[in-house]
Amino acid sequence: MTTTQLPDKLIVDFDVYDQTLAMPEDVFQERAAALRAIGPVVYSTAHGGHWIVTRYEEIHQVLRDPETFSSYPNNLVNAGQGKFIPIELDPPEHTFYRQALQPLFSPKRMKELEPQIRDVVNELIDDFAARGEAEFISEFAHELPTRVFLALMGWPLEDAEMFTKTTDVALQGIPGGTEEESAKAREDAANQIFGYFGAIVAAVRSGENTSDSLTAQIINTPIEMEDGVRLLTDEELYRMFFLLLIAGLHTVQGSLAWGIIHLANNPGQRQEIVDDPDTIPAAVEEILRIEAAVIAGRRATRDVELGGVTIAEGDQLIVLLCSANRDGGEFEDPDELRIDRSPNRHLSFGAGPHRCIGSHLARIELKLAMEEIHRRLPDYRLVPEDPPILHATQVRGCIRLPIAFTPSS
Repeated sequence: MTTTQLPDKLIVDFDVYDQTLAMPEDVFQERAAALRAIGPVVYSTAHGGHWIVTRYEEIHQVLRDPETFSSYPNNLVNAGQGKFIPIELDPPEHTFYRQALQPLFSPKRMKELEPQIRDVVNELIDDFAARGEAEFISEFAHELPTRVFLALMGWPLEDAEMFTKTTDVALQGIPGGTEEESAKAREDAANQIFGYFGAIVAAVRSGENTSDSLTAQIINTPIEMEDGVRLLTDEELYRMFFLLLIAGLHTVQGSLAWGIIHLANNPGQRQEIVDDPDTIPAAVEEILRIEAAVIAGRRATRDVELGGVTIAEGDQLIVLLCSANRDGGEFEDPDELRIDRSPNRHLSFGAGPHRCIGSHLARIELKLAMEEIHRRLPDYRLVPEDPPILHATQVRGCIRLPIAFTPSS
């Protein structure tokens, strides 16, 4: 079966960049469930036409088979930066870069950051705890991963606003603008941030910056590559830093927001966390499961059968990780938040060779945030007259989340 032979029921009107999926009311999961009910693989006419993989088994198959499903391009739209490194490279090329980054994001190394991250969490809560209300995204969910990431990389905290603006444009384009306007904005943002990275790399290479930051380690560490042992080029570094920036800031922000939204709407589950903080690691996994930020893209490298359809060489695919995580064939009562769910083999960090390298850092940030929020603001609630504002793209997330709670010190 090819796209020309597809039955009408498998051809859907679904554009992952359509903001009406998230605003004024978030219906993304509702629409994903409808696609999943149609079949494991459906076809969208958006963005020149592409397949959408909806169910756990088929998504898992795609993610673990990079020979058949290339990770380039990962985006349906031109993000304006060329290939992201290493996520848009396939093995064996991908493996060289991955091996270089793996030790820098190891569980042991990330665990050592816990005291500093907990300090940042409490400093942020200190700023609004006595007020009894907060805009959770700007005052916490965006600030936490931003401060942690910039400190880790050794980049100035005062540059956070620039990073926020450029990565927002990279992900969302110009909301309400034309495709041409968004493409131009993405290109301008990429040029701005690549210029910034150029100054950072030059400072390290010249010896002007002698720090032992993650940035300096990546720049100064020779790597076993296909063409021999060498340092990464400037271009490779820029594309790697850009990916780390987007992945480090926006996915954690979304997960923190969804955690608050789902737990505020499930006060019984929240009370279990308040009463027994030891449940938090499992609760974090369930928060990660019930919403997944990333919608990964792939390209078929050959004709292949998947989920009952024939995908032709060169066809584009997206895999709805958030849909896989609510597949009733894998999870019992998948739409329910259960903080004690076990097993919980969610795919929020992906699977296979491109599985998220920053997962250990993300888990630590989420765990510490959940511990301190439920210790200090245990009765937080949403504000009905000022509901959350979310956004759709290939990295879903939350833009604004007002909350209220009993003021505390």
